[in-house]
Amino acid sequence: MAACIDDSRNQNMNNSFSSYPNRCQIKNSLCSLIHIMKPNSSNLVSYKTIDSSKLVLNDGDEDYAWLKIREEAKSNAKQEPILSKYYCSLILSHHSLESALANHLAEKLSNSSLASDVLFEVFFSVLDQDREIKTAIRDDLKGVKDRDPACISYVHCFLNFKGFLACQAHRVAHKLWSQGRTIPAYLIQSRVSEVFAVDIHPGAKIGHGILLDHATGIVIGETAVIGDNVTILHNVTLGGTGKVTGDRHPKVGDGVMIGAGTQILGNVKIGEGAKIGAGSVVLKEVPPNATSVGNPARLVGGNDRAKM
Repeated sequence: MAACIDDSRNQNMNNSFSSYPNRCQIKNSLCSLIHIMKPNSSNLVSYKTIDSSKLVLNDGDEDYAWLKIREEAKSNAKQEPILSKYYCSLILSHHSLESALANHLAEKLSNSSLASDVLFEVFFSVLDQDREIKTAIRDDLKGVKDRDPACISYVHCFLNFKGFLACQAHRVAHKLWSQGRTIPAYLIQSRVSEVFAVDIHPGAKIGHGILLDHATGIVIGETAVIGDNVTILHNVTLGGTGKVTGDRHPKVGDGVMIGAGTQILGNVKIGEGAKIGAGSVVLKEVPPNATSVGNPARLVGGNDRAKM
């Protein structure tokens, strides 16, 4: 049995990517062909400076998000030549944002018994076909860059922000879940939880422009719904009370900010534009544009006449 396993691994290494034409074929000569290190190379200016306000992909448009990421990757590789192969393999050798993202997630979430090639095919098959997810990815990139002062560039977010990566992996898992493919959906959830320390049930519905800031310790339950442009910091739980079944998790409106360590429990509504202070325990509805803090949470601003 051991010999069989060893042989299969060796064959997989020898034929890396051969079954997946959409995945990049990384070779040492490839980076040299891109000429990213030549200061006067035309390749360095082959992509015009991209207006970051146009990252959303519309029918007939150029993919501004992908062009911006490539532009930044080339600039970073020029500044740090030692990282040129890194940027080549993860960004510059790919034909699309979806291919690069599928590859990056596959490499991050694979292990000795779950090959990156298999994960790549699962991720790419969803990312390349689902228009809604394509738009959400770009909205998330812009949301992170606009609202997180620690984010220095789009390529920085794409490669290094585990909250962004966990959110995109969840989008694929949710699509599989909605198709009745619960086994791979749960598998992705499990690997994301292990690797990124972010546990989002594949049944949870998440909007666009999401920022999972720092992200460690975030838990989101099966029937939770999160609107657009929501910011969630680390160690936040959108969970149940443990007393009911069915629809049992929070519903978070657009533009909500949830501070670190907050616990929102039960099928409660958090109104649009509300802010939840760090460490709060929320068990009742929070009105739109209100600020809620404490354990148990109480209103301190915004719609301060509303009852919790």
